[in-house]
Amino acid sequence: MSASPRVLAIANQKGGVGKTTTAINLGTSLAAVGRRTLLLDIDPQGNASTGLGVPKTARRSTMYDVLVAEQPLAGAIVPSSVPGLDLAPADADLSGVEIELGTQARRSYRLRDAIAALGSGGESYDYILIDCPPSLNLLTVNAMTAADAVLVPLQCEFFALEGLTQLMRTVELVRGSLNPKLEIQGVVLTMYDRRNSLSLHVEQDVRAHFGDKVYQTVIPRNVRVSEAPSFGKPVLVYDLQCAGSQAYMKLASELIAREKSRRTAVSAA
Repeated sequence: MSASPRVLAIANQKGGVGKTTTAINLGTSLAAVGRRTLLLDIDPQGNASTGLGVPKTARRSTMYDVLVAEQPLAGAIVPSSVPGLDLAPADADLSGVEIELGTQARRSYRLRDAIAALGSGGESYDYILIDCPPSLNLLTVNAMTAADAVLVPLQCEFFALEGLTQLMRTVELVRGSLNPKLEIQGVVLTMYDRRNSLSLHVEQDVRAHFGDKVYQTVIPRNVRVSEAPSFGKPVLVYDLQCAGSQAYMKLASELIAREKSRRTAVSAA
């Protein structure tokens, strides 16, 4: 990996699409294969923090302090129970960011500035994953402004493409005004049920629209994936052998391969 971490915003303005589940388990999978990973939880619900077993009492400094009070990101980072995976937690205070930052200068760059300062302090990560809230607000704009690329979890449901189109418009707006390098890293189909013809139809539609941007790996609907957060564990720790765990490991391998191809292409250009 290069010295600079690859920053990926995991975003979808629709709730319940497996966004936080993907952030937790992709981060765990990357750490499991030796990629040091930092997960930034910027969702006021704090589900990524809870899902990694970090109780609210242990969140002494959070992403709220980083974004609003401009405290150093390094001070908010805590180790998770997964070796190689660290977390900067969230809490409900983040819900007030939009109002508190108001019209302050560089309010859309708070997260990017914090990540840049983290690197100058000597902390080293291969990947930084940002778990965004299920809305297109200032927090999501901060994530996209800070990110190299956006990873989109997409539930296999009827309105999937409609929501994805809205997200793409937001990506274009951010690219045009705040972050010219922003790209779509990939689209991940989640909650896939092979017994349901709707999942197949959604997959066909999404692949027809976005081609090779759609990951070959799909995340199946799996009860063990749903159970794991209630135990404060990634599903790979909760049940490594289940279909959901195996899918997230494959997703991490495919992501790493994509990133290697991207770096090769950039070097050759």
